[in-house]
Parts: sequence; C-alpha cells; structure tokens
Amino acid sequence: MSEVSVRSQFVVVGIGADGWAGLGRRAKDELASAKVIYGARRQLDLLDDVDAETIAWDSPMSAHLARVLDEPAYPAVHILASGDPMFHGVGATIVNAVGAERTRVIPAVSSASLACAHIGWDLTSVRVVSLVTADPASLLTESTHGQRLLVLSRDAHTPAAVAALLGDNGFGSSTLTVLEQLGGPRERVISGTAGVWAHAPGDPLNVIAVECVGPPRTTVPGRADTDFVHDGQITKSAHRALTVCALEPAGAQTLWDIGAGSGSVGVEWLRADPRGRVVAFERDPQRAERIAQNAHRHGVGAAISVHGCAPESLSGATTPDAVFIGGGLTEDVLRAAYDALRIGGRLVVNAVTVESQTLLAEWHRTHGGQMRRVMIESAEPLGSMTTWRPALPIVQWIHVKAAKGKATDLNEPQP
Repeated sequence: MSEVSVRSQFVVVGIGADGWAGLGRRAKDELASAKVIYGARRQLDLLDDVDAETIAWDSPMSAHLARVLDEPAYPAVHILASGDPMFHGVGATIVNAVGAERTRVIPAVSSASLACAHIGWDLTSVRVVSLVTADPASLLTESTHGQRLLVLSRDAHTPAAVAALLGDNGFGSSTLTVLEQLGGPRERVISGTAGVWAHAPGDPLNVIAVECVGPPRTTVPGRADTDFVHDGQITKSAHRALTVCALEPAGAQTLWDIGAGSGSVGVEWLRADPRGRVVAFERDPQRAERIAQNAHRHGVGAAISVHGCAPESLSGATTPDAVFIGGGLTEDVLRAAYDALRIGGRLVVNAVTVESQTLLAEWHRTHGGQMRRVMIESAEPLGSMTTWRPALPIVQWIHVKAAKGKATDLNEPQP
C-alpha cells in the first residue's frame, strides 16, 4: 500500500436530485476544496463551482471503488453518493473497508425520507427493501396484507418487475406509486395497481412505494407443506415449527441444514430472520434443485447456497452458528457437524429410526442438552367419519456447544 493511502481520508458527500442547490454549506465547502471527486456520471454532472478532477466510476463500480480505496491518489479523496450514503449506500461499504476513523460522511436527505414526505407515510412503520443488487423475489419476505413497503429500484424496469412479482403471488390488488428523481426539477410520480400495471419504463432513478393488499404472510415458522415443492422428503409443518424455534434464528447467523431435502427448514429459518444465511447440504441433485426453487419462491434465494453430501462437503463451508441435521444422520456426520459448530452455537437433530434415535441418546448422555420425543396426530377421514392419523414420532436433540470442560444447561442464558 502506498504512503499516500496510509494517511488518506475519504470524504463521502451525499447529493440529491436537486444537485448543487440542495447541498448545505458544509458539503459545498468540502467539494470546493477537493482535488479529485469520484461518482456516477449523473451525480458528477450536478456539480457547480468545483475545480477538482471528476472521475466517473468504471463498470463494475465495486472493482473501481476497491482500487481507489487501496491506492488513493491524494491525502483526501472525495466521493459522491446518492442521498444518505449510510442508507443502503456506498458510505457503509467504505467504512467497512477502511474504518470509520478514515471516513467522513456528509449526508443529504435519504430517498426513503423524501418518498415518505411526499406521500405522507410514517417512515417508522415502513419496511425498506433494496433491489439495487438483490433478486426482486426478496420482496416477498416483507410482503403481507396491510404492510407499506419502500422499494429501492435497480433501474427503470424495476417497477414492472415488482408489479409482476406481486401479481403472481396474490398481491395483484396492491397499489404501486413510483417516485422518480425525487426533489429534483424532473420529479415525476405515477401510481397504479400491481395486477394491471401498464406504465412504460420511466427514469432509472426511482423509488417504489407499495401498499400491500393480499394474503397475510407470517414469518412464524410452520407454513403448510404444500407451500414447498417436495418429493415427500420434507420436515412436516408442525415438526418444522418446533425445529426452527429450537434453532433460535437471530441476526446475521449462518445455519447448516444437513440432509436438507426440500430446504423447508432453511427457508423458514430465513423467513423468521432474513439477516441470516443458510448452507444446505443435499446429496440428491433433484432435491438440490428443489431447494433452490423453494428458496426463490419464498424470496430468500440469495441467502441460501446448496452444497453436496455430508460429511464430505462440510469442509470449507462458512463456520456455522447453528446446525440442523434432518436427514442422513450417522456418527461421522454428527461428529463433523459438532466439531465445526462454533462455541455457543446450537445443534438440533431430528431422528426417526431406532438406530438414529439410539445414536442421539448416546450423544445426549455424553454431551447433555435437551432431548424430547414428539408425537403428532392429525384428524383425517375414515370412510364417512373421522379418525386420528399419527405421524411418525421424532426424537429431537437440542444442544448448545460449550467450551471443553464446561457443562451445557439450556435453562441458562447462552453466549
């Protein structure tokens, strides 16, 4: 790294569609003193009264930004960003790369604040979804009847893609309001209904406000088995609800789903908290395809990666915060998963056969934790009447991995 880069500071200035006129005195003074300013061409074209060298991002921007951060040309490098750089913006990327001590951020009003001010929404009650780089299907994780969404668009075609997605998933009656070039002289607002959206693509700089009208979609685990494509190899709805609750999804954790089958446990884990990630292990190629299909249809496809069979494919995967074993349970698989799990991580194993239940009993005796047997019966027709049909009982072992020499007590708070 060069001598310049060691001491360089990065100044990130937010700018709105109103350009130079909308900047505060501090932002204007900062840009007026700059030697070099990086930004998108449309942002650089908004500047007045600056003598700095202006450099538009190459494509892909991420690679160009990485080079600038690694080898800056000046002690102070100025970077333009849209609105608030710390709100789904480049500011957070820069801070993560070089540290907060080398970064100064001068924000403008965010696109979310401008949109809510325009249409009269309380920003605190709105869910914001960025589709700048994400699959549009990720919108489904937040879609439920009565929810207000703000969607940050990738380009001019995003509104039509969002309308089609909502229409295909029971939200065709939802209202879409597309707000283009907010706060600038070319501001335009159009509205319509998702199911009959017919507006041509407009300006690529837009935000979409959605008032969801459609089915209530809970994030609580236990969705119907029919919501998943499967060949019968699926953790059934009630057992799945117990399993995901036992795994305790919370925050940006990584789950290993071993013997994933349809991937239903991993999907429900991510619907409960979409900040997480799932690594699914499945030996059957057709089932692996179904996992990807189910992840996409539930809006969590970007957060699930599918690997091969365990234990061979476990090596090299991201260290798990939680592990679920639902299929292919053997001593080797259990040992490899246990060894990979971080201290304080949770291990949940479901066993159906006598052999696998015996294995769990041995591990429970050695390592502690909680073991329970779950038996569920459902009412089903019997001729012209109704009877109870039992599902196969499962034995479930729940264990929190402790440091060597320490006992695990699930009744005590875990790290």
